[in-house]
Amino acid sequence: MNISQLQKTIERYFAAGPGAIGDSSAVTAFQMLRAALESGEVRSAAPDPASPSGWRVNAWVKQGILLGFRLGVLQEFPAAGFSFVDKGTYPVRHFNSGDGVRIVPGGSSVRSGAYVARGVVCMPPMYINAGAWVDEGSMVDSHALVGSCAQIGKRVHLSAAAQIGGVLEPVNASPVIIEDDVLVGGNSGVYEGAIVRRGAVLAAGTILTRGTPVFDLVNGTILRATEQLPLIIPENAVVVPGSRAVSKGKGQEWGLSLYAPVIVKYRDEKTDLSTTLEELLR
Repeated sequence: MNISQLQKTIERYFAAGPGAIGDSSAVTAFQMLRAALESGEVRSAAPDPASPSGWRVNAWVKQGILLGFRLGVLQEFPAAGFSFVDKGTYPVRHFNSGDGVRIVPGGSSVRSGAYVARGVVCMPPMYINAGAWVDEGSMVDSHALVGSCAQIGKRVHLSAAAQIGGVLEPVNASPVIIEDDVLVGGNSGVYEGAIVRRGAVLAAGTILTRGTPVFDLVNGTILRATEQLPLIIPENAVVVPGSRAVSKGKGQEWGLSLYAPVIVKYRDEKTDLSTTLEELLR
């Protein structure tokens, strides 16, 4: 079955709702999709220069991921020293040395249906969920999360405790996208379909959501999500956690401030020098 046929099959079984449960052909179609996700043959979102955001959401792939949950039944997966219970359609992924992925021991997990490219380093404990894409040379550091359908580019460093949120539903919603050569600092969080463009740096503790305005000091503008587009951080932007004063009411009277991410500069040679240590860890 080619990808076009697989798409039509997945869409048909997804539209069938509960009627697909118990259909062995539906399970086979999902297993084919899961294998295609793991090989990188398909993905939930892909670069598309014709799209206003630069990315195209493949809604049928997300439908297939949801179909897998619908078709699966709870199953115990025993392993050396521990066991877990999950839908039988989503076992843990297994890797070997030929895959070129380095998974350091200590409690990390990659769910089936996730694509992890050669040269990726996984430091314990970290988690990569179904439908996610982690491209070549990236590092997923300790306590970092790559949520369902999140797209992580090449040579990205997700520092310790970084959280990349998953966006599985609605199926036409863009997932969180971290483009190539981005550094996501420790304890940062990127959620609700935000896009971080190539080469950007998120300092430790930066939080980005759809409702978060970002204050660009360099260009004197405020970046926001719109009805048509998610929050987008520009290429090479260096974003740090900041604050803005409450300008009215009790907040003003009490001298309160609210969290606000701030673009303080755009990446240059000095910024690159400050991140060369990341290369030593890969």
